[in-house]
Amino acid sequence: MSFYTKLVSGLMFPLHEKLKKHNTVAIKQSLEASQWWPRDKLIAQRNLRLQRFIQKVCEHIPYYRDTFAQLGLTPADIQSPADLTNLPFLDKQTIKDNFEQLKDPLATSLARFNTGGSSGEPLVFMLSNERVSHDVAEKWRATRWWNVDIGDKEIVAWGSPIELGAQDKVRLLRDKLFRSTLIPAFDMNEEKILAFIEHIRATRPAMLFGYPSVFDLIAKTANQHGIDMKNLGIKVAFVTSERLYPYQRENIQTTFGCPVANGYGGRDAGFIAHECPSGNMHLSFEDLIVEIIDPNGNPLPVGEKGEIVVTHMATSEFPFIRYRTGDIGALSDKQCDCGRTLPILESIEGRSTDFVIGADGTIMHGLSLIYILRDIQDIKTFKIIQHSVEETEVQLILKNAADLHDDMRHAIIAKFQQRLGEQVSINVHCVKDIPAEKSGKYRYVISKVTSA
Repeated sequence: MSFYTKLVSGLMFPLHEKLKKHNTVAIKQSLEASQWWPRDKLIAQRNLRLQRFIQKVCEHIPYYRDTFAQLGLTPADIQSPADLTNLPFLDKQTIKDNFEQLKDPLATSLARFNTGGSSGEPLVFMLSNERVSHDVAEKWRATRWWNVDIGDKEIVAWGSPIELGAQDKVRLLRDKLFRSTLIPAFDMNEEKILAFIEHIRATRPAMLFGYPSVFDLIAKTANQHGIDMKNLGIKVAFVTSERLYPYQRENIQTTFGCPVANGYGGRDAGFIAHECPSGNMHLSFEDLIVEIIDPNGNPLPVGEKGEIVVTHMATSEFPFIRYRTGDIGALSDKQCDCGRTLPILESIEGRSTDFVIGADGTIMHGLSLIYILRDIQDIKTFKIIQHSVEETEVQLILKNAADLHDDMRHAIIAKFQQRLGEQVSINVHCVKDIPAEKSGKYRYVISKVTSA
């Protein structure tokens, strides 16, 4: 670690967090100790924290005070995560309908936030200093797993208007001091991508952070132009906010000559899991309770895939209790070779809208269609939209102004119908541009069909 990085991580960043009234440093120090605790100690401490959290929520949050009364429950009835099944789920519509009742009327640090809305209408909610401090601390802990720290040179590829709109003079100065450079992930034409590539080469960052689709696109462009991105001193590429596909991981790793560390979470649900150097996704266990449920809302055992539901215990002033993320995953009971005792999220398979449904009702991941297009060399990029069980649209951008000849069109239609059903209409056509979602994310598969 360089002297400057030590100065930033040990003095400048802690001072920055203190001025913002964040308790980040103390939380990070606690997390770095607890990640090595025996599992039974972790569980015992989390149960105590859950009890305190529920007690505070019932005292201060009108929505949950009324909910507990209607259900005939008291805070003492919630002693462990298993008891949370007595409480209703929280979803986006419930938050919208009960926004004021979900706020602590005595809270002084609540700030308004919203999701990017990449899967529909943005969710508006509130975050407190407590929640932000824990989120930053969780990310900081995971960053240090990879032998990098705040103050090391960083390139951030991001597309959220929330972040990009906050680039005032104070923030620009802070980022300069912390050696973090933002490149906007909106409207990435080839000219801009080549400029980003030269900026990365000139900066020689220790780490990358951003959307996997953006770094995959940058890597592809560098390879197409014969630009060497290895040996720049990049230690790790942190990717988050989108599903990381295996082909993206391979391309980023090969091109930049560094490992890829996946992060899973959201602005609403918080940082749920981070990948360690041993390749496992460790849960933010001290802060979060993660349930996996089936389509009927019933809890599923370890190893079975279902919807991810999150209770964030650093949200006492605007609670997220049994919040339905819409994402699909499974928990694991295996131990990680890294030695950390934090439980593992075994699989993260994207949002429910990343899955497509065949004419016979079979549910399959969008990868089953993605790989059909990935194997066609003339295709530069694409987007698959399942409008209904009977109709799927395939948008293509071809390389080097290639034509969509009949053989290619017929091959795509035939292979898609093999997956979805011979009676399904497959509309294949070329477009000039495939823009990112409003959030800045790129989604390769969107299904507007819901399973029964």
